[in-house]
Amino acid sequence: MTPRLRCVLGFAPHSGWAAAVVVAGTASAPRVLLRERIELVDAADAGARQPYHTLEDMPAEEAPARLAQFQEAAQLLAANAVRSLARRAQEAGAAPAGAGILDSSGRRGATLGAILASHALIHTADGDHFRVALVRGCESLGVPVTRWPRRELEERAGAVLKRSPAALARALGALGLGLGAPWGADQKSAALMAWMLLAA
Repeated sequence: MTPRLRCVLGFAPHSGWAAAVVVAGTASAPRVLLRERIELVDAADAGARQPYHTLEDMPAEEAPARLAQFQEAAQLLAANAVRSLARRAQEAGAAPAGAGILDSSGRRGATLGAILASHALIHTADGDHFRVALVRGCESLGVPVTRWPRRELEERAGAVLKRSPAALARALGALGLGLGAPWGADQKSAALMAWMLLAA
């Protein structure tokens, strides 16, 4: 089937998993094609859900190799999940035009040693680990990615979509009608990110 619509993948990542929502259509008439929970860790790998916390308790010389294992595993799972979402969207007649990942506002760019010496940086790095995996998964399919801080999402989306916060809340509630649970804050935020990028 040749895709007739554009769609955008929206992700709200957590430690080891992400809420994923695929929004298709237009800025004025969006609709949710898919709503999934995707797993980004192997359940058998006990330390993978909080990789930097795990590395904190390891000998410093072993940490880089273990981190590489965590990264490879998460990126493989993310790539498989994104590929599945893209395939199912295409089967529904929509072509992925981009992806949006909800971001944190934590500080990045530190070395592994500096991260492991700071509990605050460890928390940020754990979250960023799964965001990076999703970025790599999308890029492996040629899907461009935008990362946007969660705390700035509503203001930015309101400006792009030209709707008040109350109007956005009503529209997001309506997008979830008929989908069943869950349609909570994660799904709404992921959908809003995707809708904003679809419009932009």
